[in-house]
Amino acid sequence: MNPPTVPAWPAARHGWAQAVGAVLTGLAVMVLVAALGLWAAGAGSLPDGAFPRVVAAAVVTAVGGSVRLTGDAGALARSQATLTVLPLSVTLAGALVLGAGFLRPLRHRAVASAGELGGWAGRFAVLWLPVLVGLAFAARRTFAVDVGSGTLSDLTDLFDAAPTAGFTTDVPSTVLFGLLWLAGVLLLALLTSRGAPLPARLLRRQESVRPAAHAMVGLLLAYVVVGLVGAVITVLTRGHAATVTALVLLGLPNLVWPALTLGLGATWNGRVEGPFGLPVPHVLDEVLRTPDVSTLDVRSLAAHDGRMWWLVVAAAVLLPAAGFRMAVRSPARMRLWQHAVHLAVALAATVLMICLTARMSAHYGLSLLGIGELTGEVLLRPRLWQAVGLGALWGLVAGFLGGLLARTLRHGGPARPTPPPD
Repeated sequence: MNPPTVPAWPAARHGWAQAVGAVLTGLAVMVLVAALGLWAAGAGSLPDGAFPRVVAAAVVTAVGGSVRLTGDAGALARSQATLTVLPLSVTLAGALVLGAGFLRPLRHRAVASAGELGGWAGRFAVLWLPVLVGLAFAARRTFAVDVGSGTLSDLTDLFDAAPTAGFTTDVPSTVLFGLLWLAGVLLLALLTSRGAPLPARLLRRQESVRPAAHAMVGLLLAYVVVGLVGAVITVLTRGHAATVTALVLLGLPNLVWPALTLGLGATWNGRVEGPFGLPVPHVLDEVLRTPDVSTLDVRSLAAHDGRMWWLVVAAAVLLPAAGFRMAVRSPARMRLWQHAVHLAVALAATVLMICLTARMSAHYGLSLLGIGELTGEVLLRPRLWQAVGLGALWGLVAGFLGGLLARTLRHGGPARPTPPPD
């Protein structure tokens, strides 16, 4: 008698409890990281119980949602404000937790059907949808703007034009981009996990994708760890614990991932103007706080602090290490030029992601009868295709070196020439 046939997708039938646990855990981690970071930044003192609203707005922006700034200063005044920035620390924390929760029920599996993977992704999407809607409606608040003392303050009192600023969300775009963000997280989890099951027809293609994707995730996390160590050293030697904590919990990848591109030779353009800025290292504030848009690269940073040349050294060390990590996870039959091409494509895609997610812009302007003005601006944007091209070039070299080192270790030393036949 033949043994009974067991379906290949039993875990997909009863996965709602696990999906609920993963989604709630991911949401809780994102809210916690955002709340602690904003509290360290001083947002806990916002009036009228606005702190939870600001936390919700931070989580919305972290998943790609749309938060729109609003302003009003009466009929005699002009007020405008824009903000485009992703708190990538919150994004990274949520992505790691949700990705791990998605993969956990699929562990110890070699193959999974497309239907089963789609079923798990569908569960997560169905549960993530009300989370996005709830966050979008919660992330709304209006504040009174303190214009200080002087002419501008006197004019606002005289004309009863006290300025207000706030934020609101566009629910449809928040839902759309939030679901796309979730889909990207789940897809990356499948691509970067060595043991995650795939449909049988895709198993052959994993050899050229998974090792490179895994190496890039490791590279990005390595830069975050280095940045975290640097933050701890800064607190121990210079203090400013609250500012550094806010930076780590809200935007550490916003600094260290562009630092990776700078180490490759990429150029960013930026500017900081006005009474507000970002809690960035002093050398970065010096380079960006100029009358015109500044050029940000290793050379301009090193002109203020020679230690910035270590960014190039870090790239020269960590990229071949990523290439080696990719090569040892690849089949031994893979050739050196294949290692080089795979890492070049992966690094170019990684640099593109950094350039698209780490750019930022913020502007606030208030003018009353053209007499008094209160303005501020923060801008940071990459030279996109230059950075992507440099990433591909560095990837070719690092992939070749990593593959060469892996081949040398596999063979126990340099390859010896084969003796001629007798």
